[in-house]
Amino acid sequence: MSQPPKHILVIRLSAMGDVAMTVPVLRAFRALYPEIKITVLTRGFYKPFFRDLENVNVFEADLKNKHSGFFGLLDLSKELRLLGIDAVADLHNVLRTKILKVFLLDLKPIQIDKGRSEKKALVKGEIFEQLKTTHQRYMEVFEKLGVPIIEAQPQFPKRSILSSNIRDMVGSDIKKWIGIAPFAAHKSKMYPLPLMAEVVKALSHEYTVLLFGGKEDAEYLNTLQGSQVHVIAGKLSLDAELDVISNLDVMLSMDSGNAHMAAMMGIKVVTLWGVTHPYAGFYPFHQDLDFALLADRSKFPKIPTSVYGNKFPEGYENSMASIRPEEVVEKVKQVIKKPY
Repeated sequence: MSQPPKHILVIRLSAMGDVAMTVPVLRAFRALYPEIKITVLTRGFYKPFFRDLENVNVFEADLKNKHSGFFGLLDLSKELRLLGIDAVADLHNVLRTKILKVFLLDLKPIQIDKGRSEKKALVKGEIFEQLKTTHQRYMEVFEKLGVPIIEAQPQFPKRSILSSNIRDMVGSDIKKWIGIAPFAAHKSKMYPLPLMAEVVKALSHEYTVLLFGGKEDAEYLNTLQGSQVHVIAGKLSLDAELDVISNLDVMLSMDSGNAHMAAMMGIKVVTLWGVTHPYAGFYPFHQDLDFALLADRSKFPKIPTSVYGNKFPEGYENSMASIRPEEVVEKVKQVIKKPY
């Protein structure tokens, strides 16, 4: 592309963690190219992720109704053209986005290289090395569009001012806040709940603990609630939840969307890894590698068994139990003292 684009359509429909990982990249883009307009095509639920990015608009894809199927995507392409886009960055690269790009072919869309062959080699045990991160793969797309993103010291949003409703929910204690998100899409990516209960109890002696998750997780999390343990799950909108996350001192999370949400807000994140591994490229943005605790690979040598945690040999679903609760507590205490 001889001339840089004036208005880029960025496609990233799902999943939550992947959408959150676009935010630091777009923030870096904004710092370099403030004059170029960006429209993010994503699900309406994720709109709050982009709330603090200037000159970035969100176009909501209604994939279950208005924009479903072949003709729905055709209608979507017509709506997008009315925005005046002159470039397309497909950061999703699935069948649905491939069809959409057919209708936008004259704009010469650039799609992400997901590195499927390298990831396949990683999980088959043919290689064991750090692959390109998802953030790097996103940046490669912009480079191909003629607007390279130079990595620099990242900027993050300021801590949000919490509403009185949230303040009443989490209390007024001045102790440091530890967010904990115990759940993940697959059991093999979850720290055993009885062990996590030990972690929560130990941390609550020194810190205020806030428990995150979906509405379906709230019933279990409520059993852990105490004077220094507050359940956030299922009580707030995503926008308000981001406000709370921006005020954390540390987030303790699985290899899951909550890790990426905290990272995009500039919060230190301690991550726990089971059958997945940071080498696949999904480590949270700008986090020290020392902030991660991994399952014991000497006992589970086939790790990573899959990129997303959905495939594993018998017995590997319990690999995270090889991380002792006292290790987790000590790691959180170490990280909370480190500058970021």
